[in-house]
Amino acid sequence: MSLTPEERYSRQVLFHAIGDAGQQRLRQSRVAIVGCGATGSTVAGLLARAGVGTLRIIDRDYVEPSNLQRQALFDEADAAESLPKSIAAARKIAAFNSDIVVEPHVADLTPANIEQLLAGAQLILDGTDNFETRYLINDYAVRERLPWIYAAAVASYGVTMNVLPGETACLACVFPESPHGSFETCDTAGILNSAATTVAAIEATEALKWLVGATQTMRTTLLSFDLWHNQRSEIGVQRARADCRACGERDFIHLAGKQRPHITLCGRNSVQIHERQRPIDFDEITLRLQPHGTVRHNEFVLKFWREPYELTLFPDGRAIIKGTTDTAIARSLYARFVGS
Repeated sequence: MSLTPEERYSRQVLFHAIGDAGQQRLRQSRVAIVGCGATGSTVAGLLARAGVGTLRIIDRDYVEPSNLQRQALFDEADAAESLPKSIAAARKIAAFNSDIVVEPHVADLTPANIEQLLAGAQLILDGTDNFETRYLINDYAVRERLPWIYAAAVASYGVTMNVLPGETACLACVFPESPHGSFETCDTAGILNSAATTVAAIEATEALKWLVGATQTMRTTLLSFDLWHNQRSEIGVQRARADCRACGERDFIHLAGKQRPHITLCGRNSVQIHERQRPIDFDEITLRLQPHGTVRHNEFVLKFWREPYELTLFPDGRAIIKGTTDTAIARSLYARFVGS
């Protein structure tokens, strides 16, 4: 079935704040979504259905069965195939809206590739699960004067904030330092799909406001809520701090990679190794690994099981090793089975 734009977006165009002119602006827009988990996949689906012309989806991970409870763009076949999330998302979006362009990137956003991956984006949306990447996005956005929207969800809690460089506070204004010590994650505290969906809906709406030019209606607070306990709060972030490292001093330490480790914990009792980039021949390494455990691959990802560990290898040499949080063990397994 072929739909005209008039048919597809008719109910959205009837909304007076968007109208025909706003819909045209959406069609010409280019948005980057960093992370395609619970929040990012929902945001991607909402903006795709709204007719945002180009969506660039950047995600380092692959679909697992535990994702299906809350990550709206994926299904059981994606999990069985261990498809990279950005690839699976692009396929699902193409099935319900062939009118837009989706650019999937299976990558971990780093200081080395951020210029390439975010080039040309007019707006950056947060779908990540860690402050390390959020501070990196914040440095880039402040330096380039690009708007971005921070969003996060865990358990029944959600939080989001619009960052408009030169107008509002940035992430480093509100959180000068990354949270230290232990704090809740989806792997330790769980997550309600409704919490992730709520924060994603707010993030997508704020994005639409910016894209159609309704910036005067954008929220200028850090909004947080707890759906289970019926709590809600807002903190004003209308102005940047004069002593902010990023806004005031223009010291972009995360862009420079000064505080970025090469081996990181990434949830799910896993360690990610991304210290080197080198092309991997999946056919060749499959033959090498078969005597040592179970191995299978598609064009996007290779999975290798050797009890009690599971190694997921990407074509650029990046790996996620599941079954340990000990970086020394992860590095040893990588060196042993992939190479040092």
